[in-house]
Amino acid sequence: MYRRIRELREDADLTQAQMAQILNCSQQVYSNYELGQRDIPTAVLIALAKYHKTTADYILGLTNRR
Repeated sequence: MYRRIRELREDADLTQAQMAQILNCSQQVYSNYELGQRDIPTAVLIALAKYHKTTADYILGLTNRR
């Protein structure tokens, strides 16, 4: 899951700071999500899926379909 959110961010040509601003959190918090050092709250997971126009299942690794 953590690798996927990084790949999605990089595919969108966004920095961690930009993604953090979109999610209304700090860059450090977002970095911790990507590194797997902090669990991603459900609301953030939903926001990530909506922003990247994908599914939570894809982000969670339950499917490979974007």
